[in-house]
Amino acid sequence: MTVVRNVIRPGGDEDDGGRRARWTRGRVALLICSLVLAVLWVLPLAWALATSLKPEDETTDTGLNWIGSRITFDAYRQVWESGDLTRWMFNTAYIASMTTLLTVVLTAMAAYGFSRTEFRGRKVLYGLVLAGIMVPPQVLIAPLFAEMVALNLVDTYWGVILPQVAVPAMVFILVKFFEGLPRELEEAAYVDGAGRWRVFWQIVVPLSRPVLAAVAIFTFIQTWNNFLWPFLVTTDPNAMTLPVGLVNVQSTYGVRYAQVMASVIIGGLPLLIVFVFFQRQIVRGVAHTGIAGQ
Repeated sequence: MTVVRNVIRPGGDEDDGGRRARWTRGRVALLICSLVLAVLWVLPLAWALATSLKPEDETTDTGLNWIGSRITFDAYRQVWESGDLTRWMFNTAYIASMTTLLTVVLTAMAAYGFSRTEFRGRKVLYGLVLAGIMVPPQVLIAPLFAEMVALNLVDTYWGVILPQVAVPAMVFILVKFFEGLPRELEEAAYVDGAGRWRVFWQIVVPLSRPVLAAVAIFTFIQTWNNFLWPFLVTTDPNAMTLPVGLVNVQSTYGVRYAQVMASVIIGGLPLLIVFVFFQRQIVRGVAHTGIAGQ
């Protein structure tokens, strides 16, 4: 352990008293890289916010003026008045919540079945699920839309929700996580008389909270931002999601950059709030699932 510690933290990283230095060259380099990435991420958002607060006639100025002659919320007021944002936000929140719930439950059950049960055709079926990762979603738009028309699900919540529930990538992530869980805990429960269903809900699911939280958060964010499928399957303004409704408002009144940026801020603000409150679960889920590189 001493050798490993000396390799990771050379003697030059310690002060005269033998204590570890608070700031090392590696930490400073990581901090600088993090600050650069943070600035690159924040700058477009800050520019969008600044543009949304400008008068419309000043948004096309060629100069890099962050602040206009006055700060105005006219763009937000016009966007809010020109569309039913309350209804669209409710639709988006309901669709994202139901899609997340169904995705977590169904993918967890499917992944547990692939990782813990043996049945004829298991490898073939699992291979078909993995093949779904390589199929672009745009390829399936036409048959999915035809299916929704045949089932009379156009302009309904379920017409938007159901095609987004089957996520092969999440099944793969959960299978890899379940394979790493110790089987001894489940075998002990079987010895005590517990069935497979009880083992799954009372042992496997509690142990999988970090990865399930990560799957839920990523699914919610992806569903909230999804534009193409809700745009195709909804024509009734009362059934539209927030991204679709905001685009329709913009196309109706032409390109007004202050309103475009105001729409971006309104559409992204709920996701920023979700990230602020659940960032610990996101980081923990990435660490447990190996999303970053497994």
